Amino acid sequence: MVHRLLLLLALWCSGFAEVTPDTVVFAVIGDYGRAGADAAAVATMVKSWEPDFIITTGDNNYPVGAASTIDENIGQYYHDYIFPYNGSYGNGATVNRFFPTLGNHDWQTDAAQPYLDYFMLPGNERYYDFVRGPVHFFALSADFSEPDGISETSVQAEWLREQLAASAAPWQIVYMHLPPYSSGHHGSHIVVRWPFEVWGADAVISGHDHVYERIIRDGFPYFVNGAGGGGLYRFRTPVEGSAARYNRNYGAMRVDATETSLTFAFYSINDGGTLIDHFVLSR
Repeated sequence: MVHRLLLLLALWCSGFAEVTPDTVVFAVIGDYGRAGADAAAVATMVKSWEPDFIITTGDNNYPVGAASTIDENIGQYYHDYIFPYNGSYGNGATVNRFFPTLGNHDWQTDAAQPYLDYFMLPGNERYYDFVRGPVHFFALSADFSEPDGISETSVQAEWLREQLAASAAPWQIVYMHLPPYSSGHHGSHIVVRWPFEVWGADAVISGHDHVYERIIRDGFPYFVNGAGGGGLYRFRTPVEGSAARYNRNYGAMRVDATETSLTFAFYSINDGGTLIDHFVLSR
């Protein structure tokens, strides 16, 4: 235990606490963790953008989050973004550039222990925050297996409220697995419908439904980004505020962040990358 704490401190100093630029480009992949041609095509497209880092909206390792499948599902495609990387597909990164969140499938083996062993992340590793460029990111553990809870009054929610209030970054993005709003197969999850905007967030990105959707509620953007390779879902009746929907092919989001704007774009893997939706937040 002492050794792991010392290693975490060393990794924080080397892999997480880097000085960041005023602008960043990052990718968002979701429900991608099933090795195969579709996941590979998404990874190829994402890496063609040369993003500064990648975040995920969960379900990193199908079908049950096992240690025997995690490197094939993740490291095979993204090892050069992961630090430290101890898998079999390459050397890994020198600075961590891969920031996942837990999905329900990741929890299904030993309370997500394979995931916790594979990654070395800030905080308690289940939910955490970090800053890159002008954006403060808040990765949540949005699954009913989370021991600190997922309701608005949970320990985790209180942590988020306090961290958002203390953030001095130009932008604050919350990302997690379960969608507060979704027109997809699983639908909306009221339990994670926290007052994100009131607490200080600028956008929420989630997964779980294997589609892409942009939803605007009272001017606040919610994104469902779960078309990363794990099979595609049909849409149900659109929820109020649904502004863009796509489920014809797999894809991922690219976000360009400056101190004055966030540009969200979803691309399908058609022709190596076809723009499907585009949305800009400006100061």
